[in-house]
Amino acid sequence: MGLVLPGLWGVYRPGSGAYTRDMEPILKTLEDGVLLLTLNRPEKKNAYNLALWRALHASLSEARTDPSVAVVVLTGAGRDFSAGQDLSEMLGGGIEEGEEHPFLQTMRALYEFDKPLLAAARGVGVGFGATCLFHCDLVYVGESLRLRLPFVSLGLVPEAASSYMLQAVIGYQRAAELFFTAEWIDADRAVSSGIAALKWPDEEVLGATLEKAREMAQWPVGALQATKRTLRAPHLDAIWAAEKAEQEGMKQQVGSPENVEAITAFMEKRKPDFRKLR
Repeated sequence: MGLVLPGLWGVYRPGSGAYTRDMEPILKTLEDGVLLLTLNRPEKKNAYNLALWRALHASLSEARTDPSVAVVVLTGAGRDFSAGQDLSEMLGGGIEEGEEHPFLQTMRALYEFDKPLLAAARGVGVGFGATCLFHCDLVYVGESLRLRLPFVSLGLVPEAASSYMLQAVIGYQRAAELFFTAEWIDADRAVSSGIAALKWPDEEVLGATLEKAREMAQWPVGALQATKRTLRAPHLDAIWAAEKAEQEGMKQQVGSPENVEAITAFMEKRKPDFRKLR
């Protein structure tokens, strides 16, 4: 069994015996070559706002070039991994004219990350809270895990090159079923389909993931990077092709009548009515 870490689902401070709940978008702890990144908006189910997108982009970029980091573990504070994009923020702007959205910067950093990337996920994982797992080299999930790919229900298309990565992981038909139905995926299905490696009790999944990360981090960083590049090499062209197709699809769908209806219904806490748009 994995190491059971005490306290709330925050970041563990070595020597303190407890977690802290700082207000930083991402909490960071580096120990024995393992960098733990904790998404830190638990009151919003770790949904991504601009600050969190920027923090994840910076964290991945820094970890890639930091020789003291051998392995990265990604998790979420509180009871959930991540609810994906904060839809309430989508309506509020916040991006300067001509500024590239930090989501796109984060995607590139994720595709190009060349060190082992592990995830410890429990609770809700929606949108990018699910698709980022397809780019992780090892995913451990808690028994409360519930993933969803909600893109069609929002009048959108998949993102984060998930249109390729998911079918590369679980096969075309299984991927098509999950994208076209937008149905929930529990922990057992995540493991049986290949999205996750193992299921753990919620209170043990982070400890088990950190334990596996430390096992990896004992080896030379250069060898880990070279191996990661070798594993990713056959997929890179397809990842970038999927990214291009998804961006074209997003440009077509964002702001479309079905997308507006989906977001409006979400804000009004009602079920969207797409039939009226046909």
